Amino acid sequence: MFSIPGKPPVTITPAAEARIARLMAEKGASGLRIGLKKGGCAGMEYTMELAETPSPNDEVVEQGAARVLIAPTAQMFLFGTEIDYRTGLLDSGFRFVNPNVTDTCGCGESIRFEPLEGLAARRDG
Repeated sequence: MFSIPGKPPVTITPAAEARIARLMAEKGASGLRIGLKKGGCAGMEYTMELAETPSPNDEVVEQGAARVLIAPTAQMFLFGTEIDYRTGLLDSGFRFVNPNVTDTCGCGESIRFEPLEGLAARRDG
């Protein structure tokens, strides 16, 4: 994982921690796996699934009773992301505040990142 010693690769708000822990307990899962896939009008979409066990190359972030598993192919893109959970009148769900995103679609469901070279340079510099 692209990390800084002593700093978690992603942060989890208390609301997200509570929701993840509740989902894990309800479904008997060992964590919530976060990843990315190609799709949407901006080019990429977040994926989330409850996982029975971590994969060998998952980056594991634990906070309280919540455990987030970051898929290997998403690790570079999610570094520095805050994971939140919000409840509103019309919708509820996880929100990602990701400093690596360079563009989003109009509905906010898909995202775009700068080329990998730019991400690596920002991480190293």
